[in-house]
Amino acid sequence: MKKYAPHILVTVVLIATALLLLTGNNDKSHQFDDRLSFNKADKIPYGMYVAYHALNDLFPELKIATEKKKPGEWDSLAMYESNQTFLSVVPQFNPDEQEMEKLVDFVRLGNDVFISSWKVSFYAEKFIKCDIYYPGMLYDQYLSGGKADSLIVSVLQPGNPNRTVYTYPGRSGDSYFFNIDTLTSTVLGYNRSGKPNFIHLRAGKGNLYLHLAPLAFSNYFLLHKKNLDYYEKILSYLSPTTKKIVWDEYFLRKKQGDSRDNRADWFSTFLKHKSLAAALLTAMLALLLFVLSEMRRKQRPIPIIAKPKNDSMDFVKTIGRLYHDKGDHRNLSKKMAIFFLEYVRNRYKLSTTTLNDEFITKLQFKTGAEESEIREIVSFINNVDIVQSVNDKQLAYFHKLLESFYKKA
Repeated sequence: MKKYAPHILVTVVLIATALLLLTGNNDKSHQFDDRLSFNKADKIPYGMYVAYHALNDLFPELKIATEKKKPGEWDSLAMYESNQTFLSVVPQFNPDEQEMEKLVDFVRLGNDVFISSWKVSFYAEKFIKCDIYYPGMLYDQYLSGGKADSLIVSVLQPGNPNRTVYTYPGRSGDSYFFNIDTLTSTVLGYNRSGKPNFIHLRAGKGNLYLHLAPLAFSNYFLLHKKNLDYYEKILSYLSPTTKKIVWDEYFLRKKQGDSRDNRADWFSTFLKHKSLAAALLTAMLALLLFVLSEMRRKQRPIPIIAKPKNDSMDFVKTIGRLYHDKGDHRNLSKKMAIFFLEYVRNRYKLSTTTLNDEFITKLQFKTGAEESEIREIVSFINNVDIVQSVNDKQLAYFHKLLESFYKKA
């Protein structure tokens, strides 16, 4: 089985590739791409390619840039300069408290902030002091494949009491303002029901614009009939002293909290398209086949490694037998005494400089050995340097004392 596995795997991949090519060729009908990307680089119906590139035509003398960092850490905008515009078109504008404070400080210095979003965070809504109505199941309906229900918007123009209505047959989103603070806010636009969906607020030397129909800036809407005129009228409210317009990408990529409405994940994207779903299924089957064919171990069994022996003890015993065979019992006794004292120093942290009663008491306390045995060992060690020789019986007795001590200690 194992030697045929590579051939089987290659065959499965080739068959899957052929099926994908055949199904792709048979599907000649163009499917409408209804994904809501809000990305300036996307040319799909609900991308923002037209809105972003139209800025160069509407403001040919201004610098157009893109910003991916959060407020306060901008690369394209200066927090302490004026005559700049921050433009953000996102499904949900969700700055936290610190980010909102940075945006407000930016506005007060003489800059414009333009936000177009279905929904704003608590901190943004707190600043504008206006209540916003969000249709029930807004994100279920619009962000996950809801039906097209047409968008109808209108905008006011200075000195013109009449409102021009703009529409298209795509998706909408009917958020609107209610209970507006007229002391701080000015209504500039309306939705299909005549409810305000575009307001202007003054803060310090700058302006903040909040627009609740972001799909009015999508490719589909702007390219429908003469709807690009709506885009021009909306942006005409920006300060004429603006020197730079920066398109925001930070809030587009910012995680939308724990909301379950944000379903644009990679797995659902795969499942939406038959060809990608088939490719994913084929890859999973191929991986399963590979795992099944490689389940048997290829490596040799790991050999059993014997536990390391205590070679130092073997060495000591060998040296001991050598001295014993030579008959040099006194020298061997000294070596045994040195080993004993080294053992006491390392294990019990006792000084062996002076072997007196105090040493015997401390050693007996730490080891629990009998005091008489320790005293005899100490006595033998103290006398081994004095005597001229040590006979077999004395050596054997000293060895017996040490062995007894090592067992009890």
